[in-house]
Amino acid sequence: MSRFFDLVTKPAREIGGYEPGVPTRSVAPEPHLIRLDSNENPLGPSPRAIEAMQRALAETHAYPDNDCTALAAKLSELHAAPTEQIMVTPGSTGMISLLCHTLLAPGLNAVTSEKSFIVYGMAVRATGAELIATPTKNDGFNLAAILAAVNRNTRLVFLANPNNPTGTLLDANELDRFIAEIPGHVVVVLDEAYFEFAAHFAERRKVEYSRSLRHLGQGASVVVLRTFSKAHGLAGLRIGYGLGPAELLSYCRRMQDTYSVSSVAQAAAISALDDDDHVTRSVSHNAEQASSLSTGLLELGFKVTPTWANFIYCDLRQDAAAISQRLRAEGISVRPLGAWGAQNCIRVSIGTAQQNEKFLDAMRQIPPTTSSQSG
Repeated sequence: MSRFFDLVTKPAREIGGYEPGVPTRSVAPEPHLIRLDSNENPLGPSPRAIEAMQRALAETHAYPDNDCTALAAKLSELHAAPTEQIMVTPGSTGMISLLCHTLLAPGLNAVTSEKSFIVYGMAVRATGAELIATPTKNDGFNLAAILAAVNRNTRLVFLANPNNPTGTLLDANELDRFIAEIPGHVVVVLDEAYFEFAAHFAERRKVEYSRSLRHLGQGASVVVLRTFSKAHGLAGLRIGYGLGPAELLSYCRRMQDTYSVSSVAQAAAISALDDDDHVTRSVSHNAEQASSLSTGLLELGFKVTPTWANFIYCDLRQDAAAISQRLRAEGISVRPLGAWGAQNCIRVSIGTAQQNEKFLDAMRQIPPTTSSQSG
């Protein structure tokens, strides 16, 4: 028995911690490592955001604006939503944690899908509540199964749209029906971390992607998550936000740590919102490279799920952990998905054209298997 085993809470004893793709650069720098494991923007942040960060550094002796007033006002204008319905948090994961601590407790539960964002389970179990994960359908969410799993103790449903790590998209009409049928004691969290990429794909593919803000405007018990980590390239600053019912967010604000979003992050996000050109370059580059990467993997005989995000879900039909180790020896880091119950699958972030070609060159040395197994 260890010294603190009986002192810490049951969730602290039982839940596992988040494991990043590779060690932090400053701790274990690998200058030649191609990082295709964490869905980062290979084009980096907006030059305007970098300039704003540099200016903000001179004021870091002062505490940040606790309410993120200027950023919330800018998001209010962007989304045509009152500031009372907007909450800025340290990444969209910060909003996930706040929702769990506000709505969940031992004896209650949240529902999501298998093979979805791993942080959902961590945040739910940290409150002592239960996570119910339903089987997938075509590598994505099975909304009928999720609705059937909801019970009187359910308070949250998490829907990642697009889903991480499979990159799949929910049908807008099916999602409308789901939200209309969800019981009143359940809050639906529409996690749109990859919104900009999905919206660009949807325009190219001539389909409708998201009606999330429409649901919120109609008074539905919906919280929409967005982030600056992906298309805006600010993952290292940890800044995101939620849009939801004003009353619910008022309770979440009571649970939020004081000064939890840095002044540097706030300044960068405000300027990033002004640089539409950078986002356009990011999503266009992503769509072009997604096509090249998917085609290359398919030509090599691997199974690829069409993506709506900035990563590829690939079934190798063989042990993904072993392949990932082999790639790492070649200086390329991808994410094996054994922790998601997909032992034969990897998630590959879409990098630069040069990075993607080096990845495909390495994959050409790995023969596909004819096994019918899949992760």
